[in-house]
Amino acid sequence: MKKRRPQGILTGMPFMANVTARTFVDDLGRKLYLAKTPGRIVSLAPSITEMLFSIGAEDLVVGVTQFCDYPPEALRKPKVGYAHPNIESIVALEPDLVVAPREFLRADVLAKLDQLKIPALILEAKTVEDIPSHIQTLGRVLNREPAANAVATDLRQHLARIKSRAESLPRVRVLYVLNSQPLITVGPGSFIHQLIGLAGGSNIAADSGEPYPRLNMEAVLQEDPEVLVFPVGKAEGIPESEQQVWTRWTTLTAVKRGRLHRIPADLLNRPGPRIVQGLESLLNIIHPEAAESASAARP
Repeated sequence: MKKRRPQGILTGMPFMANVTARTFVDDLGRKLYLAKTPGRIVSLAPSITEMLFSIGAEDLVVGVTQFCDYPPEALRKPKVGYAHPNIESIVALEPDLVVAPREFLRADVLAKLDQLKIPALILEAKTVEDIPSHIQTLGRVLNREPAANAVATDLRQHLARIKSRAESLPRVRVLYVLNSQPLITVGPGSFIHQLIGLAGGSNIAADSGEPYPRLNMEAVLQEDPEVLVFPVGKAEGIPESEQQVWTRWTTLTAVKRGRLHRIPADLLNRPGPRIVQGLESLLNIIHPEAAESASAARP
């Protein structure tokens, strides 16, 4: 393995920002000093891989997770695991930087990276705005600011347009079934909760006080969602059999009206550049009349 430069981690301020030209603070409040622009990057999340590709940094990506499937070129990158990344595989790739999500990163993995003096940048998307901000952060870290700023600006403009379409529409009560056994949904502090609001929905778990609360059926019956949304996909999602179980709750307004909907988990659960597609799909689910009016308005 090549000899590493004295790059490292110090404690820092609890927000993401540049401190000097080559010093950054990640979402864990860790100060990251990079003596040079990283040329070999390992991504530990599909959303991060998508962000790196979106700013034209695919040539720098030397390792990804087994769930990094977009764009298709990401499938050809070496795999290092996901929730339990293989440290030996990461080390063998000789990365200058590991970019990892806060949600799934284990403390022992981060400690091992620190011990091996492999710089790690930790990202955590709590809000929708964190997504373009993270893209711009990666642009600064990789000296690809023009491309990152362009992607972030386009993302913000798309989000604003979708939001404006939903603002005047009546709120619809929504339950997003992140996991069915046990029943886990999204709440304040999660970007998906915010997306439901942007799409003209009213999250029935809005008073839960936590980003990913567990619910019981008594609470669901009391809140009586008008729309049920199930994320589906290869890597994660609600199986068909578990979706069908919900049809037994015939007193729910969503069941009475047949408003049980699927949405690609890759689009809505990943805090990456395709989130605008996820939000558009969510708007069309919650307010199909908005999709019809937009279609009718097109020349």
